[in-house]
Amino acid sequence: MFKVSRKLVLVRHTALTRSGHSSFSTLTKQHTRISIKSTTTLTAWQTKGAGQIRSVTLAASNALPPTPETSYDVIVVGGGHAGSEACAAAARTGAKTLLLTQKLDTIGEMSCNPSFGGVGKGVLVREIDALDGLCGRISDLAGVQFRILNRSKGPAVHGPRAQIDRKLYKKHMQKALHEYPNLTIKAGSVSDIVLGAEILPPTPGQHNVQGEIKGIKLESGEVIHAPKVVITTGTFLRGEIHIGLEAYPAGRIDEEASIGLSDSLAQAGFELSRLKTGTPPRLDGKTIDYSELVPQYGDMPPSPFSYLNKEVANGHNQLACYQTSTNPRTHEIIRNNLHKSIHIRETVKGPRYCPSIESKIMRFSKDAHTIWLEPEGYDTDVVYPNGISMTLPEKEQIEMLRTIKGLENVTVLRAGYGVEYDYVDPRELQRTLETHRIRGLYLAGQINGTTGYEEAAAQGVLAGINAGLAAQAKAPLILTRADAYIGVLVDDLITKGVEEPYRIFTSRSEYRLTLRADNADLRLTRKAREAGCVTDYRWRVFQEMEKEMQRGVELMSNYVLSPVKWAEYGFGKSDDGVKRSAMDMLGFPNARMDQFHEAIPELKDLDDTVQAKIQVEGAYAVYLRRQGVEVNAFMRDESMELPADMDYSAINNLSNETRFKLERTRPATLGAAKRIEGMTPTSILELLKHVQRTRRPATSLTGEALRTGSRRDRLRQRQLAKEF
Repeated sequence: MFKVSRKLVLVRHTALTRSGHSSFSTLTKQHTRISIKSTTTLTAWQTKGAGQIRSVTLAASNALPPTPETSYDVIVVGGGHAGSEACAAAARTGAKTLLLTQKLDTIGEMSCNPSFGGVGKGVLVREIDALDGLCGRISDLAGVQFRILNRSKGPAVHGPRAQIDRKLYKKHMQKALHEYPNLTIKAGSVSDIVLGAEILPPTPGQHNVQGEIKGIKLESGEVIHAPKVVITTGTFLRGEIHIGLEAYPAGRIDEEASIGLSDSLAQAGFELSRLKTGTPPRLDGKTIDYSELVPQYGDMPPSPFSYLNKEVANGHNQLACYQTSTNPRTHEIIRNNLHKSIHIRETVKGPRYCPSIESKIMRFSKDAHTIWLEPEGYDTDVVYPNGISMTLPEKEQIEMLRTIKGLENVTVLRAGYGVEYDYVDPRELQRTLETHRIRGLYLAGQINGTTGYEEAAAQGVLAGINAGLAAQAKAPLILTRADAYIGVLVDDLITKGVEEPYRIFTSRSEYRLTLRADNADLRLTRKAREAGCVTDYRWRVFQEMEKEMQRGVELMSNYVLSPVKWAEYGFGKSDDGVKRSAMDMLGFPNARMDQFHEAIPELKDLDDTVQAKIQVEGAYAVYLRRQGVEVNAFMRDESMELPADMDYSAINNLSNETRFKLERTRPATLGAAKRIEGMTPTSILELLKHVQRTRRPATSLTGEALRTGSRRDRLRQRQLAKEF
């Protein structure tokens, strides 16, 4: 510590840089803009009046003069699925938004599988659409095959899925973004983020806040200012391509990795780790023999993703997919060549639920693994072999593929490859996807350790909405586990972190009867409208649907008959003599809406999708009421917010391990604390007691909070113990 004057004290911190140099800088202005890629961090305490202390964290760099002509409310970095949704969402809130991407012609690129949706994932797409996002609508325009997976099972696990034409998807997404109000699109590679010299009060036990975002710096040297920045870099953050034993920097084939930005995040103190993923080779469809393969066709009529659409663009021109599989000869070639791939090393984790074919052979003793041959569009012969991502040398890939039925003479247009990339520990994030460490900085997509278009887009829409709202000093949009699968995804990330790429499943939700693909609009659109991120058009469509559904439910609830009368309409006779409404009758096995049309002719006028919603609500009414009780209990814990500046060292009877986990994650609510891995009932009760005690008024004698708990507090403590 070096004393400069009676009112200013500087402390020198050496930051890691390539050059290793450090230097001092003089604090002159409270809001000097600086780049975090600097050689020195300075911390100053300045005396204010009688003993008042204020703290400022700076990074020494050349001052960046304000340039209003290059200022925005929100900057989104990256034009993939997370970035596309984030920039549109921020603009939709009314924020002046800039989308920055390395190449304009790759916005909306489907870099891996040509499909959207699936079990769990399809619900995410519907939820994004309910928040007025884009990917559902674009999929309806670009889809070449539509299916509802798990249709034979209950609605809670139905998975809308669409096979997509890559070119059409990218075309329609780019068109939508270029025409989006409040949105500007610019080509550029971000090398650094820019922080302001903010006065930050010291807070015991809080995350090591580095400062507040002020913008970004491009590799060209240009600085663009914004109070909110959303980073959605996908696999580009220090990305590395693997094919066989060859490795070179790239975020996607033929596209450069982002190195400078990764360095910036590391220097800011973010904990970076490595994950990996892969993609299959691309095949020439003209060289595939489909004659002995099993075809799979789309649903007729197809079900759109978007609640705004009654039908899809290519519903009467759907393409077929074909099923084939590997065999023992295929597996033998893979085993004999595992030493030729550096990607399969276990030091870096890959996706468990979408593993490479090499990983499948190493893990499972099966004679065959299913492969789906999926067309990539209408005007191309390229085929995507879903299920065999691989990183063997190209020669061995060809040899292996030609052992598969239908692929005996196949031509490989592009070899499969793996990608290894940096990600940020998602426990660095708040529920809004803003980072704890840097105010105004949001992260979304694979940078948070997830895998999949849908997971990326879901994070993008939430981060974009909250960045846009925050830029206008509006309240954030918070989605809990009881609200949406998006809430499940975010909660899992920020409370548990990841050790392997995270993928959504219906089994991850405790409330999947409530969180269905058919009711995402009923769950989320009103909430999003109140937050300020839903357009007038969607709101009108939603209100019309809601009004029609209320009318249908009212008609059926008011139509009450005895068991004998219901039997006249074809329903099985009940001997209990209890009169039941039409809504009650939907709870009987195999009851369908069209069976009520004769008794209630007005139902015929309802839209088919509205009738389908009513049928599900009626069929599951008893179970939904039970789950509603569980949701209420969950919301009690979620409503008890924990102070962001809570000093966990002050809580008695916590183990060091528990204290470390709480300080690392900083849960926003008591419910989130309960979901941290390894938390014990005793720890939660001590946490609850501490919060209750510190929130009580202080006594006049000691100034400390009263320690005698209220009757209500004691009841809550006993209830919490029972729940555990």
